[in-house]
Amino acid sequence: MQEQNNLNLIDALEWRYACKQFDSSKKVSSKDIEYLKRTVQLAASSYGLQAYRILIIEDPIIKRKLVKASYNQGQVEECSHLFVFCNFVNISPKDIDYFIALNSNITGKSMKALEGFQNHLNGAMKSKSQEAMKLYTNKQCYIALANLLIACGTLQIDACPMEGIIPASYNEILNLDKQGLNASLACPVGYRHPDDKYQYIKKVRKPKDNLFKHI
Repeated sequence: MQEQNNLNLIDALEWRYACKQFDSSKKVSSKDIEYLKRTVQLAASSYGLQAYRILIIEDPIIKRKLVKASYNQGQVEECSHLFVFCNFVNISPKDIDYFIALNSNITGKSMKALEGFQNHLNGAMKSKSQEAMKLYTNKQCYIALANLLIACGTLQIDACPMEGIIPASYNEILNLDKQGLNASLACPVGYRHPDDKYQYIKKVRKPKDNLFKHI
């Protein structure tokens, strides 16, 4: 485990960058992985449905297979852990049943009291076309990914958010189709290699007066 001090949020965001080269000899501790999992678990999501599953891949053989499916980006193999965000292809009544039962168990509300919410969810999901559903659940992964990136920054764990993957190839390698899942995003995490030139580049962001407008 790498010794480190937790950073405050602004310092963490200043420190982080999209790491392109990881030091494969350094591994993220199980304690820190559990912390990262908790932060992703607490991410906001539409209705609280969390219509995704996150695979955390450590197996070097699987990571190596995914390199080609990631346009040969080496950080997929070099990283300590590879987070793969997989959106639900469809949100079924069974998924909603599970969510409502979980809601009842955690909040103490009766299933009867949640019936109206359940009916609303079923109606809202049923109204979506297959394409709209995939887009809807895919967007939720980005919110969860943001939590991961921020949490990594506070622990000075490097990360690299990646849209640059071939979902169909990921789905085949990870057997996602049979699980009703689709690979949406990947995010290698670990520790930067001293040779990664991108860590030395100044962060370029629009000035606040250009980015924000008060009305």
